[in-house]
Amino acid sequence: MYIRREKGPVFVVLPDGSKMTRSDLPPSNTQRWVARRKATVVSAVDHGLLGAEEACEMYRLSAEELELWREAVHRHGAAALRVTALQRYRQL
Repeated sequence: MYIRREKGPVFVVLPDGSKMTRSDLPPSNTQRWVARRKATVVSAVDHGLLGAEEACEMYRLSAEELELWREAVHRHGAAALRVTALQRYRQL
């Protein structure tokens, strides 16, 4: 029997003490990106569960889009990822 081994760590420990595994990530065929799913991907990249390039490839994102998500979370929190809140958090 062959078990496929994924690259990188099996899990990461988040600052709140919880563990995040690859099974916690949204499916790779996600088409509706709600703030919670975006925040999960950002958290996985920030804590080393996924590399930025791997996340972009897996979810068919551009590097710029992923970087915008990361900046929004770092500046304003996960609420800034909501589509309805873009105008409130957009920097002019």
